[in-house]
Amino acid sequence: MADLSAFPITRRWQPQDPTVLQLFSFPTPNGLKVSIALEEMGLRYEAHRVTLSETDVRSPEFLSLNPNNKIPAIIDPNGPDGAPIGLWESGAILIYLAEKSGKLGGSTPSERAHVNQWVMWQMGGLGPMFGQLGYFTKFAGKEIDDPRPREKFAVEGRRLLRVLAGELGERDWIATEFSIADIAIVPWLNALTYYGTRDLVGWSEYPSLQTYLDRFMAREGVQAGLDTPPREG
Repeated sequence: MADLSAFPITRRWQPQDPTVLQLFSFPTPNGLKVSIALEEMGLRYEAHRVTLSETDVRSPEFLSLNPNNKIPAIIDPNGPDGAPIGLWESGAILIYLAEKSGKLGGSTPSERAHVNQWVMWQMGGLGPMFGQLGYFTKFAGKEIDDPRPREKFAVEGRRLLRVLAGELGERDWIATEFSIADIAIVPWLNALTYYGTRDLVGWSEYPSLQTYLDRFMAREGVQAGLDTPPREG
């Protein structure tokens, strides 16, 4: 049996089966990337609910695994060097899981490069821009009278959707075949409804993106990962 005692996080979020991958997460767009990937790849895992509260993400136990105090994070008891490995940052985890499973990361070096390109595009652009727009629309930032921050992120959000729709074209998936690139991107598209920002970014101008979203959400693995771990404890 794998020994995860070197990871202090397991003292608070205790594994029931330490031989399988341990996921520490919450169903935000970034958290959903990993739960969906695990389901789609068919990897055995155990999900631990780590809320966004200070008592969870800033706890000594969680910080021992992720000093950046953000979900998601994982421990793989069967790491690539024969020893357990801990990882954080959703994009890095997606790439690691694709390499581990041999699934959804592209089947040739060229395909892998294009898949990772779109993962990085989401990590550096789509997620941060939509997240900031959500902050200034739904959360505390909506109390700020100055409209310029909200407009800044709305303009950039519209540009990013234009890029995505243009590159997607008539294809089903952004890197030709379903991949971790789609798993990185689509939860953030879905979050526009939660944030109430669809109109701000001109969502209705891109019907192909709604079809892309619907296609993604219809997948069995996606549905299984959407509430993993459950939002309510």
